Amino acid sequence: MSFSWTPHRFAGGALALDVANSVVLRHDATRRIDRFAVRDQMQDFPRAAAEFCAERALFGDIAPVAAEDETDFLALREAIDRYFRKRILDGGDDQLLAGLLEALAKVLREAAPGSLAAATAHSVLQLVAMPDPERMKICGNCGWLFIDRSKNRSRAWCDMAVCGNRAKANRHYRRKKEETP
Repeated sequence: MSFSWTPHRFAGGALALDVANSVVLRHDATRRIDRFAVRDQMQDFPRAAAEFCAERALFGDIAPVAAEDETDFLALREAIDRYFRKRILDGGDDQLLAGLLEALAKVLREAAPGSLAAATAHSVLQLVAMPDPERMKICGNCGWLFIDRSKNRSRAWCDMAVCGNRAKANRHYRRKKEETP
C-alpha cells in the first residue's frame, strides 16, 4: 500500500502532536498503524512537516532523526501521547509529566540541533507551557490529539475535511437506516 504525508496528517496544530499522531488508531490493536515503523516514512516526515505543520515557521527545515537517536525519539513520541492524552481526559498526572520531561531531557541532550527529535522536544516545551491547555482535544473520530484554535472552542475533529465528514456521513447513514422499515 502506498503512503504519503498529506496536510491531514498534520492536523494536530503542533509538531509534537503531529509526531504523536503518527500512530493511527492507536488504541485499536487490530487496526493500529505506526507510520514511523517504516523507516522511509519517518525519514520523509521532516520534509512534509516543513510544508504542512502548523509550527513550520518556528522550526524551518528539519533534519531527519539520526539512526542512533530513533529509540529515544520514539520513546519521546509515546511519552507525548501518554501525557497529553491524560491531561486532556483527566487534567494531567505528575508521574506522566515526569516521564515526559525525562524523555524530553534525553532527546535535548543527545539529538542533533535542527533534527526532528530536537524540534519535537521544543514543541513539547511550548505545549507544556500552553496558556490555555483546554484548547487541546482528542478527535471524536480518529482519536488524534489536536489544538482547537476555533474562536468558540467548539471543534470536535482534528480535520473537518476527513474526520468531520466521516462522522457526519456515519450519523446520516445511521439515521437513514433507522428510518427504513
